[in-house]
Amino acid sequence: MGPPRMRRGPRPLPLHLGLLGLRRWMAMAMLPLISAGASPSSRPGSPGSKPEGQGPRRVPAEAMRLAGRLAAGGHRPEDFAAAVWRGLNRADGALLAGIRAYRRHPWQREEAALPAVWTEGGSRLLDYGGSGPVVLVVPSLVNRAHILDLLPETSMLQHLAGQGLHPLLLDWGEPGEVERGFDLTDYIAGRLERALAAVGEPVVLVGYCMGGLLALGAAQRQPERVRALALLATPWDFWAEDADRARQLGALLPGLEPLLAATGALPVDTLQALFAALDPFSIAEKYRGFARLDPGSMRARRFVALEDWLNDGIALAAPVAREVLAGWYGANTPARGEWRVAGEVVAPERLRVPGFLAIPSRDRIVPPASAMALAGRLPGALVHGAAAGHIGMVAGQGAEAALWQPLRRWLSGLGL
Repeated sequence: MGPPRMRRGPRPLPLHLGLLGLRRWMAMAMLPLISAGASPSSRPGSPGSKPEGQGPRRVPAEAMRLAGRLAAGGHRPEDFAAAVWRGLNRADGALLAGIRAYRRHPWQREEAALPAVWTEGGSRLLDYGGSGPVVLVVPSLVNRAHILDLLPETSMLQHLAGQGLHPLLLDWGEPGEVERGFDLTDYIAGRLERALAAVGEPVVLVGYCMGGLLALGAAQRQPERVRALALLATPWDFWAEDADRARQLGALLPGLEPLLAATGALPVDTLQALFAALDPFSIAEKYRGFARLDPGSMRARRFVALEDWLNDGIALAAPVAREVLAGWYGANTPARGEWRVAGEVVAPERLRVPGFLAIPSRDRIVPPASAMALAGRLPGALVHGAAAGHIGMVAGQGAEAALWQPLRRWLSGLGL
């Protein structure tokens, strides 16, 4: 197996460590105000007090509220301040302990020796064996494909192979010199369609996250090659739950242009920072939890496997990054009927193949309302609400009940 490789996560590490400093800065700014709020001279109507908003003695309402609660409980502000610092020290120590434990963990992923039935550039169509109808699975462009084969006990593809199906996984690979010039049309009307042609028979096309949009575009263009279409946590209406936030993401593009022009891609750390912005402090919390786990436990091994996958992302080709940020997020082109592949508008209502929509209820990456917008656009599609998160639905401890079994039942209902 060899010596463990040095882990780099959580990425980008400077961002997550910087959030520790931000929390301390916020405490440093707030604690003196709480003490001031407890001072009689700062209370409204007291001698020397000034109206709110006038002069340096203004105390925010939240600081006044906390000061009032401390006074009511007989606590001194200085004791509260000391408790806050102790709590921050414990939390920061636990985070650093979790990061050290993750980086030192001995588990390493062993790549399965799978045959590739088709290759082009850095892309491969991996064969998971099994007999029966072919299920071609299309993952996102920005993460490694093996999230669908994370561990032997959490492998959706191995599960399907044991359930009378023949799964193939499209591993996009790293964008090389050629792929860095690709736009979405090149990936969909080019590489994905050639992978479909290489199979030689109609397939059940399954797309996960961004891969669902790619699969949707290919299914519209090549209906004769698709027996059925399953979309897992696939966004459609990018403005469904927070239009302002989506437009803000689109507005980042001009600032990213020098980086895109220089490298031909949106780097992994930049992508990770955008994902982290969805819930900045959650990464720290999960690493604190990892510090409490038995390193030899199954939970610890699953955590390390998942974090290794998250931290080993893939850069996004610059033309795709422009189309996703400015088009999907900034202008909501899919839901507005303006997203085009090879000049043709992608219109789900034109599809006439059986459809399956898996929508995780606890998804923070693709808001459920964004994915649900496809329900009214895919004629006759079965909508499955999964009690899981975006990643947990496909690779979590409860993934078999949340997704794998419902997907297999749907396929059985089609006679597949």
